[in-house]
Amino acid sequence: MLYAVDLFCGAGGLTRGLLDEGVQVLAGYDIDPACRYPYEYNNEVPFVECDLMDVDPREVDRLFPQDGIRIIAGCAPCQPYSIYSRGSKRVYEDRWHLLGAFRDIVDYVSPELVTLENVRQLRKHHSYWQFVRDLKRMGYRWSEYVVDCRQYGIPQSRTRLVAFASMFGSVQLTPSTHPEDHPVTVRQTISHMPTLRSGEENSSDRLHKASRLGDLNLKRIRVSRPGSTWREWDKSLIAECHNSETGNTYPSVYGRMEWDRPAPTLTTQYFGFGNGRFGHPEQDRAISLREGALLQTFPPDYEFVDPNEDVRFNVTGRLIGNAVPLLLGRAVGRSLNVHMKDYI
Repeated sequence: MLYAVDLFCGAGGLTRGLLDEGVQVLAGYDIDPACRYPYEYNNEVPFVECDLMDVDPREVDRLFPQDGIRIIAGCAPCQPYSIYSRGSKRVYEDRWHLLGAFRDIVDYVSPELVTLENVRQLRKHHSYWQFVRDLKRMGYRWSEYVVDCRQYGIPQSRTRLVAFASMFGSVQLTPSTHPEDHPVTVRQTISHMPTLRSGEENSSDRLHKASRLGDLNLKRIRVSRPGSTWREWDKSLIAECHNSETGNTYPSVYGRMEWDRPAPTLTTQYFGFGNGRFGHPEQDRAISLREGALLQTFPPDYEFVDPNEDVRFNVTGRLIGNAVPLLLGRAVGRSLNVHMKDYI
């Protein structure tokens, strides 16, 4: 039996993927209290709210049973490494040390398997390669893959780094499930969703809720074509910042998705029309919170907000946008299961 502890678990995308592949997840750790409800409600796995820098590795070690294969899984916050980060990287400097906390837990527990998921830009940073060297010194075989999520049925142009460390040998990533020329599309994923107007919430699913557009943004989205950019607009509609020399480098904001292509990479602000190519292909609004969750391959009944709490765009958007796409979590789980068949 494979047992896992999910560090930086978020709303549970990786955990749910592992569970679906038969891995027993024992606990999820995250500093964000908003993660507790979706993580525990949907996965029936205990959630531990904490800063990983403060976690005693002995506590993690005690979670594992005496028998079985142990996995430490994690996705350290990617903002320091992401091309979508805003502002000075000094804001995130302290988060670079989270990989060190992850390493310390691995060092104490000595699990048979380790897996890490993050943005591919992580490979450009010293902290990542120090992490890799440290695990190799512990006796692990390291293997890593830059994954095009479209090849695993995820309807997004999203590229991620997936890495494995094993005490037994090199872990091979499970073969892709979807050829490059037949990706899952926006149409296949969200076209069935009930129609919404800007600012409206569906009566039967409160996560199917669209942010409200102001008068100017309503004018902008009404003249936007799927796949087009704000460069096609009348000058009166173009934001002042985009008329500057630097603004010309951001053509993908204020755009509509295309029905018959995958969505762009979802960010934590995907519910805003001006934050990327997050406009609905036909309706004059940004995609809803639920539509974003579907594009992240969460099941349609996955709950993110306690029924007694209000749905807040910034909080729920962060949970969904930061999540490991569930189907990528399943690919990780399959890879580990196949790997262990050669050794147990």
